[in-house]
Amino acid sequence: MTLKRISNVTKKQTLRINVLAAAVLSLTVGVGAAHAAKPGVAKEPARVASTAQQSVDGIIVKYRNGTAAASDRSTKLSVVQSALSRAIVSSGTTSRAAALSPLVERKLGAGGDLIRLKSKLGSADMQKVLAELNADPSVQYAVANVRLQRSDLRATNAQPALVPNDPNYAQYQWNFFNATGGVNAPAAWDLSQGEGIVVAVLDTGILPGVPDFGSNLLEGYDFISDKESSRRPNDGRAPGATDYGDWVETANECYTGSEPEGSSWHGTHVAGTIAEVTNNGSALAGLAYKAKVLPVRVLGKCGGTLADISDAITWASGGTVPGIPANTNPAEIINMSLGGGGACDAAYQDAINGAVSRGTLVVVAAGNETDNASKYRPASCNNVVAVGATRVTGGITYYSNYGTAVDLSAPGGGGSVDGNPNGYIWQVGSSSETTPDAGEWVLMGKGGTSMSSPHVAAVAAMVQSALIAKGKEPLAPAALETLLKQSARKFPVTIPAATPIGTGILDAKAALDAALKEPCTENCEPEGIPLTNKVTVGGLAGAAASETVYTFEAAAGKTLSVLTYGGSGNVSVYLAQGRVPTATDNDAKSTRPGNTETVRVAKPVAGTYYIKVVGEAAYSGVSILATQ
Repeated sequence: MTLKRISNVTKKQTLRINVLAAAVLSLTVGVGAAHAAKPGVAKEPARVASTAQQSVDGIIVKYRNGTAAASDRSTKLSVVQSALSRAIVSSGTTSRAAALSPLVERKLGAGGDLIRLKSKLGSADMQKVLAELNADPSVQYAVANVRLQRSDLRATNAQPALVPNDPNYAQYQWNFFNATGGVNAPAAWDLSQGEGIVVAVLDTGILPGVPDFGSNLLEGYDFISDKESSRRPNDGRAPGATDYGDWVETANECYTGSEPEGSSWHGTHVAGTIAEVTNNGSALAGLAYKAKVLPVRVLGKCGGTLADISDAITWASGGTVPGIPANTNPAEIINMSLGGGGACDAAYQDAINGAVSRGTLVVVAAGNETDNASKYRPASCNNVVAVGATRVTGGITYYSNYGTAVDLSAPGGGGSVDGNPNGYIWQVGSSSETTPDAGEWVLMGKGGTSMSSPHVAAVAAMVQSALIAKGKEPLAPAALETLLKQSARKFPVTIPAATPIGTGILDAKAALDAALKEPCTENCEPEGIPLTNKVTVGGLAGAAASETVYTFEAAAGKTLSVLTYGGSGNVSVYLAQGRVPTATDNDAKSTRPGNTETVRVAKPVAGTYYIKVVGEAAYSGVSILATQ
């Protein structure tokens, strides 16, 4: 596929090649900022703002069902005012707590209320207030409505070594076809292109009139509730998801230490990887190129808020958000190329759980901090597929977060170390540093786990579409997650044991083969998910009475240990050599309450050992590790 001259009603007239500064929108206290590492500018990855820099825009409080506060507005405020009075010491004759004058601004889709205060609290006082609220028997949870901000390194433009008049898929999109580092897309396209599936992209929105999306873009919605961040004329949310730009004019505008920078057009880049029109002689390819993209704008100038992002998750998955029209195109998959510091909070988890309960798979970026993903959200939330980033070599990128929270990996781009264009992920965007009506259409080369996540979202869409086309039921989110992880191909290079990034590299063809494979009816060999020695597989989930089988190739004589741990729920583990174990036929087992199980074989024989994990109750976020 080759690029051709593209024009529209704006000032953009020609499509040229340009590696734009990859916009990393890293949110402050752990909620949403686009994870796109800065290629070719600095060796250090983007970092989220420190605790001292975090800004808070109110409190999200969810009251327990059956309490007066759950339904009565004055009682809601009374609970908050009492917490303020207990937490904040009065000064002189004026009560600081009373002067804060809490107000209920709106109800959130997941059931909480956004409470505004007349003035902002410092970090120490806010933590005291949250502690008081969470100790109140009428409160299910209370979390700060963090003002999510970009915290990225400034970057300059870099030009590819060759600027052809007619650039094409074969030159730039190694991430789709490269045998070592790509996702094996060409073979998968013979089976599915994602037709009939909706993928919601919660991001910065979409450039108006962006070329090469055709009819693949749905209208979407703008969930940014304040006009300063959205750059719309008024506060409040609005139909459509136009990206009006997220540029920042002056230093320290978003938080102490933030820097001026141009607009990222990040949402358009992410959406292009998922569903840019393919095989039409124009621009580049999308992975699930017959799927529909539902753009949902949650990040603008200085990022977005937890309240807006959680409502967007609810709405995108077909849930109800007060004051917002029903989503007529509920998404089967949500992509969230965003994140920030801090473990998953209750408001985020509430919204994600609601989406999953409606049958929506939530795919998220693992983060770019070269750190354990368990310290960042939403990667640390339960019921998400967290995606790490790999290079064209198949190795881990210098910036990718890691750990047991990461489920699998996909191409993110290794930056300048892998050269141009193979160090970046390419899609259509704008050269404008500010508004969407300036500049030219360009091919943007970006790097980050932001770029990895949409690969997984797209393949998930291809799997569901293929199943429906064959007259089969689409997979539930937990089953779809398991299939994506199980079908990932092994890393072609050794991933350091200290920085695991999931089960392997996303493989679109293998995922479709696994989904469409007919069940064996006779002379069947046992199957299972292979475990690698000393490599943890995290994010396991299953319903009560579910059974998942793993395999391990053991050497003779050396003690074999299988451990499960972490997460919530209750599992039992059974092990047998050469056969799938059961509760009554096994070589070893562990059935303790909870998820911490250990099974050991002191003197194993050489060969395949089968490990069965049984859900004694529903479980999620569990890790499994086999060592010998």
